[in-house]
Amino acid sequence: MAYRNKVYVAFDGDNDIRYYELMKAWNKNPNFDFEINDAHDLNSSRDTSTEEAIKRNLRIRFASSKLFILLIGEHTKYLTKFVKWEIETAIRLQLPIIAVNLNGSEKEDNLVPSSLKGELAVFVPYKERAIKHAMENWPAFDKKYRKAGKTGAYYYEN
Repeated sequence: MAYRNKVYVAFDGDNDIRYYELMKAWNKNPNFDFEINDAHDLNSSRDTSTEEAIKRNLRIRFASSKLFILLIGEHTKYLTKFVKWEIETAIRLQLPIIAVNLNGSEKEDNLVPSSLKGELAVFVPYKERAIKHAMENWPAFDKKYRKAGKTGAYYYEN
């Protein structure tokens, strides 16, 4: 069994990669108190790889992940090839899910992919402090809520 210390981040690679790159920059910048041990650093998949080869590499990343972050942009809910599979895999593995709204919404909205609707997840806006807070606190709540049989969307009160 792999040691689970990574954070798996899923996103629309065509439209939202800049948000993922900014999260990595927060991690490297000493002026930010943000730490992400990124599962994507384990291996790489190329667009020229077959779908099964890409999913095999993604499974390796999942095997080392303790947390799943989904960056939700304008087109995320329409991505059915990999992002939907990543969401379904995170749910199946019972990883704590942090849904990050790139539009700044603090709650579940009409951009959430259908595969995540009704599932246990916390929704936060795309802000460094909000994401950090969720990464530090949501896993314990996820465990508690899961044990109690709770599901659905959660969010933090301001």
